[in-house]
Amino acid sequence: MQVVVVVAHPNSDSFGHALAERAVSAAARAGHEVHLLDLYALGVSAAMTAEEHHAYHGDTPILDPVIAAHAALVRAADTLVFVYPTWWSTVPAILKGWLERTMAPGVAFVFDANGKVRPGLTNIRCIVGISTYGSPRAYVKLVNDNGRRTLTRALRLNTGLRTRRSWLGLYAIDTATAAQRAAFLDRVDRKMGSL
Repeated sequence: MQVVVVVAHPNSDSFGHALAERAVSAAARAGHEVHLLDLYALGVSAAMTAEEHHAYHGDTPILDPVIAAHAALVRAADTLVFVYPTWWSTVPAILKGWLERTMAPGVAFVFDANGKVRPGLTNIRCIVGISTYGSPRAYVKLVNDNGRRTLTRALRLNTGLRTRRSWLGLYAIDTATAAQRAAFLDRVDRKMGSL
């Protein structure tokens, strides 16, 4: 299975990166081919340029060669994994920008002969979200957990309704103990090892 792990955290020594490393190693141990996309390390821009916006509905909607390479990986993947901290009740800006720039026409969606939008990522069999939250679970639920909704609902509309979704969240991370963090890493290991 082809697994693409997208990590969106600016600090390479963060718990988010430890989660991404665990996800990659567990999936690789299970025999999957894994591609890690560390958005900050790759210098991915969160902003779509004016040229990219103009090209978006043209014959070549992706102009950036790095984003084009990522789109090719996504089109070949069976599983997409997103690892990020929830900030302001949603994904970090760099991940939102990556989604907007990568999930372009011809990648995430296509148009049929009648001009109707159809899923373009029917190759994706599983979407996994791994996120940390500063707030307790009840508060996250109250504010709708928009990052989770973006990935498990909006993105899933581009993969097909048979795509499995899994969500792993560590809530109230600011007060989490070392034992709770270790248990969450183990949970990520088990999930990724059983894809």
